Amino acid sequence: MTKLKEWPNQERPREKLLQKGTAALSDAELLAIFLRTGCKGIDVVTLAKQLLTEFGSLHALFAASESDFCAKKGLGQAKYVQLQAVLEMSSRYLQEPLNTGQLLTSATQTKAFLIAKMHNLPYEVFAAILLDTQHRIIRFHEFFFGSIDCATVHPRIIAQKVLSENAAAIILVHNHPSGDPSASEADKIITRKIVSALQLIDVRVLDHLVVGHKKCTSFAENGWI
Repeated sequence: MTKLKEWPNQERPREKLLQKGTAALSDAELLAIFLRTGCKGIDVVTLAKQLLTEFGSLHALFAASESDFCAKKGLGQAKYVQLQAVLEMSSRYLQEPLNTGQLLTSATQTKAFLIAKMHNLPYEVFAAILLDTQHRIIRFHEFFFGSIDCATVHPRIIAQKVLSENAAAIILVHNHPSGDPSASEADKIITRKIVSALQLIDVRVLDHLVVGHKKCTSFAENGWI
């Protein structure tokens, strides 16, 4: 077996990243950089490929429980702790520009934050970003949990929170644990009800984002709001 250090420089994950950037690397190569070393008889890139095959995807690997993660060859508690720290740092990095008082100007940034925050949840959450008259962030608030439908999402509760925070506009968001960000007919009905309720108190619903795995569906971009 050829050792990783014997590979041509342009094929080694670290050197490839430095020369071509992160986008040029495959999932296995990125994972190999995180793992740093392979195990007996297996180089780190091969190990990374095997782990992705066993878990099915990076998403599944990142979402694995400690016991399932540590049970795999080449992994262990130290790498599990390291991974959780990396995931949390990524989440905080994305959240920093969306702290209270920040001006919300980038739809791309907002989507990235919401995907990082909600895509891995095993249950549905219906939430909103509350904004002032200048579209500065007041807060991110989670309203409802569980199976989201017309019976569980109450526009009056959202209206009460909006009034108590003196918000002038909001962005609605909820996740689909299945990973499919497609908006259902129930999602559209809920949105129309909330828009109608908030119009009565002169609060705009700027968008409703449905979060799936690595993707968001925007009601505003699709002309549904």
